[in-house]
Amino acid sequence: MSPSVWSDLLAHTHFADSTMLLTGLAAVGLVGLSKGGLGGAFALMGVPVLALVMPPVQAAALLLPLLLMMDAVGLWTWRGYFDRSVLKAMLPAAAVGIGVGGLTAAVTPEGLVRLIVGLVALGFVLRSLRPMRVGAAKPPSSVSAWFWGSLAGFTSFVAHAGGPPYQVHTLPLRLDPRVYTGTSVIFFAVVNLVKVVPYAALGQLDGRTLLSAVVMLPPAVVAVLIGAALVRRMKAAVFYPFMLVMVAAVGLRLVYDGLRAFAW
Repeated sequence: MSPSVWSDLLAHTHFADSTMLLTGLAAVGLVGLSKGGLGGAFALMGVPVLALVMPPVQAAALLLPLLLMMDAVGLWTWRGYFDRSVLKAMLPAAAVGIGVGGLTAAVTPEGLVRLIVGLVALGFVLRSLRPMRVGAAKPPSSVSAWFWGSLAGFTSFVAHAGGPPYQVHTLPLRLDPRVYTGTSVIFFAVVNLVKVVPYAALGQLDGRTLLSAVVMLPPAVVAVLIGAALVRRMKAAVFYPFMLVMVAAVGLRLVYDGLRAFAW
């Protein structure tokens, strides 16, 4: 593709200049690493990084089709690795949470959602500061699955922050790292797909946004594959402490963003 054609293409996206393009590449790379299985802290940085060069709502809308594209890569990469009981217990609850998020999006302060989810994540980390070993997954609590699943769906819709609630329920199950990652990929792929309907109904998915997502697809795919390759080489004794660090990082960032929103 010639430079002039590339420039004409970018002119019809949200990445009209080099600063916006580089910022978009950085955001997509971070989210892609997370989608490959390398922890939610990277995904959380996607919207804040994009928000440096565009309105936060626009950044979140642009990220959704990219998430769907990366979900497809993640589903193929982690095919065959999943825990059916976790998905069966949490996905219906997540759908309810997404519905509530869609109905209340206009009146729910994003800062409040981020603050609550961040505090939940930090509380979970403090409670979990003990050696974690892989073993047979304990029978999941249906109450826990419905509460955290619905909260994950709600916060994912409102603030793209469904990771911490999901992890509060699933990390204590001590699944094999590959099963854990594959299950989370399927869960959030379904959640993101369901989110398309309310996002479209709110008028957030227009042609410029979709074209911007297509332009960002190649680096997104590369980032997902890199994240997956790193996770495949991690032993359980490394994976679970690493995930706790990522949850802590997510929680701190969410609390910071939430408090900053109220400060303004």
